[in-house]
Amino acid sequence: MYREQSLYKQSGAGLPVAIFMITVLALLVIGMAQLQESSGKSVSLQIQSQRAFFAAESGAQLGAGRALQSINGPQCFSGTFSFAAEGLRECSALVNCLANAPGQGIVIRSEGRCGIATLSEGKRTVEVRLL
Repeated sequence: MYREQSLYKQSGAGLPVAIFMITVLALLVIGMAQLQESSGKSVSLQIQSQRAFFAAESGAQLGAGRALQSINGPQCFSGTFSFAAEGLRECSALVNCLANAPGQGIVIRSEGRCGIATLSEGKRTVEVRLL
């Protein structure tokens, strides 16, 4: 009985190939996780921005309604509106009225903000001219 020589002379690339494959797969998983996280943040910002637009538009409509309620013609109204409706919860609109020269009407500027004091805060501005 003698020892088989082929067992001692084996040299393979199995371990280095396995370590390389594990490293590549780990980097791929990390890259996909970062892509998923940034995609989620982007969607959140887009939703907050859209909500802020609707809050600004609602604020402009409320400001225009208040301005047009006057019997003597359009009167400036400025103020802040906070919304309690389901789609605009935690949103607000800051309405500013700018009076122009007589006969040129007024301009209502409404700034909508949603997600205030968060990383995904959205802010949009809408301007309306009343003649």
